[in-house]
Parts: sequence; structure tokens; C-alpha cells
Amino acid sequence: MSERHGSFPARGGAPFARALRVNQVLRQVLAEELERLADADERLRLLTITSIETAADLRTATVYLDSLNEEAAEALEERRLQLQSSVARQVRMKRTPRLRFVADPAVSAGEAVETVLRRLNRPPGREER
Repeated sequence: MSERHGSFPARGGAPFARALRVNQVLRQVLAEELERLADADERLRLLTITSIETAADLRTATVYLDSLNEEAAEALEERRLQLQSSVARQVRMKRTPRLRFVADPAVSAGEAVETVLRRLNRPPGREER
């Protein structure tokens, strides 16, 4: 029986402890850096990193955010190199992954489920506000 049963990442990918550690460290570094950048750029406010998925070769990392409107996506792309530089300075890795920012599909799926549940719990004949 496999000892790695509980260590699988939420989105698939490699179930290796090293990859999980890299993802966690990147999440911490990027969250702190985004918090600093949000003081100077309002487009980056209220962004929350839900998870990070790093490719097995560590060349790319997909950063999942709770929400990602067009302005925030533009700001993140403008600051991508700065964020990658922060990772390079703070994390000792053979190569710094190229960051890609996307909205977390799990958040929108959760909101859809929540909407359905609210409709089910609403008494018949009442309009949703």
C-alpha cells in the first residue's frame, strides 16, 4: 500500500513531497510580495492565492487566485518579472519558474453549488434578492 495517499495535490500533478514543498514555499513568497505590491497598485488588492501548481521540471508554475478580473490580470502580468525576481531572491532553486496567473476554477464551481443550494432552501414563491 502506498505511503503517499494523503500527499496528493488538490489539482493533480506530481504527488511528490518535494513538489508540494516547492508549491507551499512559492505560495508564501508570492502572497507576501502581492501584499506589498497591493499598497502601490490598487488593482492587486483583495487577491488571494488559493494554490500553486508547479510543473515537474520546475520551469513553470500556475498560480491560482480566488478571483481574477481583467484589471488584476493585467497588473499581475505587468509585475510578473518582479514577482519572479522576488522568488529567485528568496528561494534557493536551480531555476525560477515562469509564473502564470489564473482564476481558481474551484472557487467558481463552489459559488455555483452555493447558488443551487440557496435556491433549494428558498421557500416556494419567494423571489431571490
